Amino acid sequence: MASPVSSAPCWAASSPTNCGDLPGVAVRWADCRFAFWNAITLTEVGADAVLLEKRLEQAADIMRSKRQPGFLWLFEDLLADDARAALEEAAGRAGLAYAFPGTGMAGDLLPIPEPRHPDLTFEPVTTDEHLRAYADINSRAYGLPLEDGRDGLVGSTLWKREVYAYLALRDGAPVACAATVEAEGRLFVVLVATDPEQQRRGYGEAVTRKALYEGARATGLTRATLHATVAGAPVYPRIGFEPNSPMHFYGLKS
Repeated sequence: MASPVSSAPCWAASSPTNCGDLPGVAVRWADCRFAFWNAITLTEVGADAVLLEKRLEQAADIMRSKRQPGFLWLFEDLLADDARAALEEAAGRAGLAYAFPGTGMAGDLLPIPEPRHPDLTFEPVTTDEHLRAYADINSRAYGLPLEDGRDGLVGSTLWKREVYAYLALRDGAPVACAATVEAEGRLFVVLVATDPEQQRRGYGEAVTRKALYEGARATGLTRATLHATVAGAPVYPRIGFEPNSPMHFYGLKS
């Protein structure tokens, strides 16, 4: 499975340790307050325990050199069996702390029917006001300070022009959001979130379908990928996604 960390547009300056591909390590580190824009992933297929330990230490060293915290995104299916068994202890020795799990998902599922939901209208993200609302929904959903999300999105020309980002509105108020972006011949689903007070009503699924529908209509692409959180994992198979690689997110030990 290709990692969008290594293939998505770079959010940071063009420096080998901010946005570039080092041997076995891809770095996409905007060094902003929004931690999901500060990412490192390991890229070698079949890495054994010895190589894993080396790469984890390298990733941790890069993370320590940054002003803002972020995550190492680790795809379990890239590791050899001995590396999987050694992962927890090796990460601890490198100074990394387990943050949360995820699941890689993919599907040849496009095009899909134009989505509708009886409670919602959909608004494309085209202004900084839209981006602020999009950021705030994500911040509330993931328990982040509002300013962290805004630092990662407000003012972004890319998000207003090249990302198929949508807000779901109920009675004119934004309640959920989702986006897709073209990356290496498929659409990558990014930053799906629902306001905590509006969850379990199908809003996240509906707006994800909208972002997929519009992205596929604009690009002609038929394949989509995403990284699902535990909360989102039950939703995406209903759209047509299938799980592939378990994921592990690590931050630096405090």
